[in-house]
Amino acid sequence: MQLSEEIFQLTQQHFGRAPDQCDDRQLYQALLILARQRAGERPAPTGERKLYYFSAEFLLGKLLSNQLLALGLYQPVKDYLAGMGRDLGVLESMEPEPSLGNGGLGRLAACFLDSIAALGLPGDGVGLNYHFGLFRQVFSRCKQTEEPDPWLQPDGWLIPTRRAFPVSLGNTQVTAVMYDIAIPGAGSGCANRLHLFDLADPAHAPWVGIDFDKGDIAHNLTSFLYPDDSDRAGRLLRVYQQYFLVSAGAQLILAELEERGFAPDTLADHVVIQINDTHPSMVIPELVRLLMDRGLTFDRAADQVTAACAYTNHTILAEALETWPMSYIQTAAPQLVPILRRLDQRAKAAHPDPRVAILDGEDRVHMAHLDIHYGFSVNGVAQLHTDILKHTELKPFCDIYPQKFSNKTNGVTFRRWLETCDQPLVSLIDDCIGPDWRRDAQKLEGLLQFQHDPAVLSRLLEVKQQNKDRLCRLLWSEQGLDLDPSSVFDVQIKRFHEYKRQQMNALAVIHQYLEIKAGRLPQRPVTVLFGGKAAPAYVMAKHIIHLILCLQKLIEQDPQVRPWLRVAMVENYNVTWAEALIPACDLSEQISLASKEASGTGNMKFMANGAVTLGTMDGANVEIAGLVGEENIYTFGASSDQVIALYRDRSYDPRACYHRPQVERLVDFLVSPELLAIGDPASLSTLWHDMKSKDWFMALLDVEDYIRTKAEALRDYECRTAWAEKMLVNIARSGYFSSDRTIRQYNEDIWHLN
Repeated sequence: MQLSEEIFQLTQQHFGRAPDQCDDRQLYQALLILARQRAGERPAPTGERKLYYFSAEFLLGKLLSNQLLALGLYQPVKDYLAGMGRDLGVLESMEPEPSLGNGGLGRLAACFLDSIAALGLPGDGVGLNYHFGLFRQVFSRCKQTEEPDPWLQPDGWLIPTRRAFPVSLGNTQVTAVMYDIAIPGAGSGCANRLHLFDLADPAHAPWVGIDFDKGDIAHNLTSFLYPDDSDRAGRLLRVYQQYFLVSAGAQLILAELEERGFAPDTLADHVVIQINDTHPSMVIPELVRLLMDRGLTFDRAADQVTAACAYTNHTILAEALETWPMSYIQTAAPQLVPILRRLDQRAKAAHPDPRVAILDGEDRVHMAHLDIHYGFSVNGVAQLHTDILKHTELKPFCDIYPQKFSNKTNGVTFRRWLETCDQPLVSLIDDCIGPDWRRDAQKLEGLLQFQHDPAVLSRLLEVKQQNKDRLCRLLWSEQGLDLDPSSVFDVQIKRFHEYKRQQMNALAVIHQYLEIKAGRLPQRPVTVLFGGKAAPAYVMAKHIIHLILCLQKLIEQDPQVRPWLRVAMVENYNVTWAEALIPACDLSEQISLASKEASGTGNMKFMANGAVTLGTMDGANVEIAGLVGEENIYTFGASSDQVIALYRDRSYDPRACYHRPQVERLVDFLVSPELLAIGDPASLSTLWHDMKSKDWFMALLDVEDYIRTKAEALRDYECRTAWAEKMLVNIARSGYFSSDRTIRQYNEDIWHLN
């Protein structure tokens, strides 16, 4: 059946009219049904082993274009709609973005599912069906406020299944029902699934803000991603969520193992479980418990689980290496307590070093320790990150299990982060080197032959300008921001956290503001764009957002500065905003404190879309620098070794940095009359005091070098041909960071799926 006929039948069936008589929403719904049906017709990949990718987050983004692309329908549908005078982008704007993640962890999981399917590997995602996501960010009085972010629709992408499993949560038994989202693989002809578990009877009533009854587990367990954990009820709810996820997922694994005709004691021969960060770690004791219920001895069950589970570490931050009081486990999942104690005893008998204990002297469960002892693989996500894990943070474990440790540098799917979000650049690439880079992104290196081609470089600059114009139109229509598309677009979009150092970027904005006030004008106007959310309980991150919004307002009101410098923060930053911001970016801000960012993936997306990185030698920035050469990246700041030594010796003195004249001037501006007239004095004063006396992530250590390096980049930007050469080299060398490459390495070294 031809595509046009299929769409005609869908609109007649569902709306009683021909496609050209449908409104945009009806056409969107018809295309959603088309994609869902086509994906549902595809077979699942098969193999001796099947992967289950457990993650607390899957930040999918809007699905229509990505699904059509994977199904080979994107261009035919786009052309069909254009023939009717309709725009696929307008239709996709009708789609609510699935609120199933927050930042890089969830976006990486989504990229990995895309690549697993594209490579034809048997592997499904396992997560939770959060009804209201993290939250919808709304700015009020220059502050972040939080509202529910409902995204579920009666006839959306979720496919109900007949799977349901009982889960015992403390004194309550609930039913976990399973919904699926199909993940078709581009070019593979197959489709995997993202399995999302939900309560059988979830709460649907709206709340005021994001406050809700955290104790009503039977109805509110799946309401929000990462509930506010500033109190015991919130922390306990996280444990309930994590156990609900892994119990339902573990039961699914064993049910499918049985349906495939395999006995429980052959689990490791046919199943591999990737634990994405520590949130799903309780899958280990839960599987041991379930296997013991099926007749295996404790030791046999533990051996099977160890041979089936692999762990990805995403951080060296102590706050993110989860530990939970055993009392919380006793409340939420008492059935796991004896299993955890036996697993701890067995590990201590073999390795008595208290640094590697699962249960410490305060009876706290160290989830990462559990994953390492009872998993067969541990990987970091960038070479620097893995080296730090092996030689410092997890060295006692690496000494015990050197064979378990490996690096798998992160990657991103070019299907979403180039093909669907930057069509003008894709057309240019195709014209230069043909379409084969879609199947092997490292063929983008063919662009290097055009590094000095004036026609290609000129067109590349035109593409960037088109994307900047498009972003300006979007910001005007969505937020009423009237920006200058001829200015340099300097972009930092990521979760707000002190280690990512948005506060250092704000100090650089203050520096530029004061320079302009003194009559020292830049060669070209600069627009500094921010996007990201602060966790509801992360007070200092919310203070940083407040500072940025105050600076935005201050500059907007200043006729002397506004023509030369603008600050804009995108409200409710999400994947959809990223798809507009990344292609428009000139200078990509990757300025985390060296040694603290495990990898980053935004740096890879910006690179592939022709932005030039301004960054520390941290995470995957190190590998980007190695690929593009020092002339095509701007690096600054203390090295990871220097930072690690400062922490180890407790020798960092923020006061000494603060009292440098140029630094003191910038920090004190936080409590200047200009800002205090706009912002909340208590918030600004708290941030001011913290930066000059604590500065745990050393913004003041690097800020002067950062400002100097940014000024160098802005000067270089004025030589447009040379800048275009930097852009082209970055695009050409970005192919290494394809998630297809990452997943091939996972499969070759860890999973062995086929």
